[in-house]
Formats: sequence, C-alpha cells, structure tokens
Amino acid sequence: MFDLSKDLSLLQENHEPTGAQQKSHSGTEKDRRSLDKRIWRLTLPALIELLLATLFGMVDMVMVGNVSTEALTAVGLANQPIMFAISLFQALGTGTMALVAHFTGTKERQAASLVLRQTILLGLFSGTLISILGIVLAENIVVFMGAEPEVVGPGTSYFKTVAAGLLFVSVVMVIGAALRGSGDTVTPMRYNLISNLLNVIGNYVLIYGKLGFPALGVTGAALSTTISRGLAMSMALYAVTRPNAHLSLTAQRTAWLDLSLIKRILRIGFPAGLEQVALRTGIIEFARTVATLGTNVFAAHQIAINVISLSFAPAQAFGMAATTLVGQSLGAKEIDQAERAGLETRRLGILVAVPLAIVFFFCGYQIASLYTNDTEVAKLAAGPLKIVAIMQPLQLTQFILAGALRGAGDTRWPLLSTFIGIWGIRVVLAKIFIGLGFGLIGAWAANFCDQLFRSIFITIRYNSKRWQRMRI
Repeated sequence: MFDLSKDLSLLQENHEPTGAQQKSHSGTEKDRRSLDKRIWRLTLPALIELLLATLFGMVDMVMVGNVSTEALTAVGLANQPIMFAISLFQALGTGTMALVAHFTGTKERQAASLVLRQTILLGLFSGTLISILGIVLAENIVVFMGAEPEVVGPGTSYFKTVAAGLLFVSVVMVIGAALRGSGDTVTPMRYNLISNLLNVIGNYVLIYGKLGFPALGVTGAALSTTISRGLAMSMALYAVTRPNAHLSLTAQRTAWLDLSLIKRILRIGFPAGLEQVALRTGIIEFARTVATLGTNVFAAHQIAINVISLSFAPAQAFGMAATTLVGQSLGAKEIDQAERAGLETRRLGILVAVPLAIVFFFCGYQIASLYTNDTEVAKLAAGPLKIVAIMQPLQLTQFILAGALRGAGDTRWPLLSTFIGIWGIRVVLAKIFIGLGFGLIGAWAANFCDQLFRSIFITIRYNSKRWQRMRI
C-alpha cells in the first residue's frame, strides 16, 4: 500500500526551494534587473535618436511628396544608392564599435581613444573619395536606378547635392560608433537630434520658399540635408575634442597613425562592409525590380520603405546595445554575461516592437495618406505595411542577435546570412512573384521570406556559442 502522507511529504521536499535555491533565484533575478537597466541605459538614448530621426525623415518625405509624385519618386530612387554609400561608413563603425567596447571592458581608455583617431582618418579618406565619385556619376546612377525621363533631372540634382555631404556623414558615423562602443549613447543622440531638427526646418524653408528664399523643391531638400550634416560633423568633432571628453582626440601625444589598430578595425569591419555591399546592392536591385511596375507603384513602395525605417529604429537601437554589452562583457572575460546580454536585449526589443506592428497593420492607409494626396498610391502602400507588421519579430531577432555577434567580432556570419537572404531569396523571389503578376504585394512577400531566413540563420549561429571564442 502507498503511504499517501509520506508521498506528499517527499513531493513537497522535492519541489519547495531550499534556502540556497531561493537565494540563487533571488540573485539571478537581481542580476537580470541589473542587466535590464544597463540595456535600457544604452538603448533609450539611441532609440530616441533613431525614432525621432526617422520621424524627421518621414516629415521630409511628406514635404517632398506634397510637391509631386515625380519628386517623391526622384528622392526615393536617389536615396537607395546614397544609403549604399552610407553603409560603407557603417562598416567602419562596426569595427570601431567592437574594438572600443572591448577596450572599455578591459579598462584601456587610452587604447579606446587611439581607435577613435584611426577611424576618423579612415572616415575622412573614404568620405572624400565617395563624395567625389557621387558628384561625378550622379546622372548615370539615377538612370541606372530605372528613373523615367521626367524623374532623371530632379533625381540627378538631388543626388549631386546630397553626395557632396557624404564626407560629413562618414565622420559623424565613425565618431558615433566609437562613443556608443564606450557606452556613451547620449552624446550622439544630442548632436544627431539637433541636426535632424535643423534639417526639417531647412526643408520647410527651401522646398517651399519661405522667409524670402526661393522655392527649390527637390534641390532644396537636398541642400538642407547637406547643410545639417555639416553641422552634425562640427558637433561630433567638438564632442571628442572638448575638455574632459570621454573619448578624446587631443589627450594623447602619441602618433596619429597606428597601422596595427587600423588592421584590426578593418579585419572586423571588412566582412561588415561586404555585408552592407550585399545588403545595399540587393536593395537597389529590389528597388529596380519594383520600379518596373510604374511610377505610382514605386511611389507606394517608397512610402512603405520610409515607414518601415521607423521599425528599424528599435531594432538598430537594441542591436547597438547588444554590440556594446557583448563587446564589453567579452573584454572583461564575462562570457556568461555576454550570452545573457544578447538574449535579454532581444526579449526587450521584441516587446517594444509589438505596438509598432499593431499600428502598421491596422493604420497602414492612414499613415500612407500622410505622404501623398493620391488615394491610389496610399491604398497600394497599405498592403506592404501589413506585411511589415507581421515580420517585426523576425526583423528584431536578426538585427539584435547579429549586433551581439558583431560585438564579439563575429562579422562573417551576419555577412553570409545577409548575402543569402537578400540576393538568394528577396531579389530572386521578387522577380518571380512580380513576373507571376502579384505586383507590389509579391515583392514584399519576398521581403518577408528574406527576414524569416535571416532570423533563423542568425539564431542558430548565436545558439552555437562559437562567437564566444572569437578574438578581436
């Protein structure tokens, strides 16, 4: 016979936590809350910066869209290759951010500042080169993007003016990456918000011809963008040369050029650069494929692209936090903390993305109507925004965990996932689906398939833990 009272007593002993277990659980919960605070401290300034910058960008597009559908299309076509150029600076930022985070973790502040010097030199060189190429090849690039005859003129004018300011962008981005790697996300937030606010004001004045200025339309938008980026560079340089700067260009008396550090930056940044090349060239080919559907459809596509950038903001912000936390934890030899940082950052990121997904799904037409007075274009844009809403968890996963891998210096696997996802899935399926008559929805269904693949691919790599043994 079973002794029921004895069995219940044993069951209670097995399942009630001991004092040590309770203490361990309490400690674990305390550690998680501490980690969450670190994540939010790094993420919130970057999230505010990116969300407001995206909203400012949306306001810019609304202003341009109210000029004409051709103006909206011209800016959309020109922005794709501009973003490709900017992605090369992001690659430098990846190497910089990982190294600065590592040296911050090992408490080597002077080494972190020396990395900043090298990355500014690289940014100045690459920014100058790309600006010159952009100005010289502007019309050829706009034509290559598939612009229709009425769009080539304004697209070329916009491209030349914005390309002239890419030098400013390069310096701003590499300084921002260094500051974020050190744990300072507030300073980049400040100067980027100021410059974006000035850009919106400048757009209003120069696009529509206010305060005595002529109405310059698309050219006015480009001019305002370039001026505001120049001001951002001035503020970024001041942030790293002012007295008591966290990372300083002037504190050390050592030589400016350190080839060994440049090699380390490029070793991490080169795969990230190839990833950005694969990403941006794929997006350009994706845009060219959609452009075959006509000006109205492409205008709707551009609206969806602009709105989806709003959902990139939390993904990028949490991804930056993951890069910094993983890099600093590995630098301090805290392997378990590095792993927890990536997973906890993903959890918080997905929670933030859910409200955005709901808004995109149910309010797509209303959002698109802000960009254009053409109801047909707004209706066309509403469909892709539902797809954008559904793929939010996938997008967040691959952004954040890829950021964690980059913090460890593991930039090759994000490169591989992006190359396969963009070129092997998105571009190929977009051509197939459009060819089968599915139009714009077919193109965005291909985008969803790309995000699904990349989220699975990156998760598998993260769970393998091989990134924990990387040396940077």
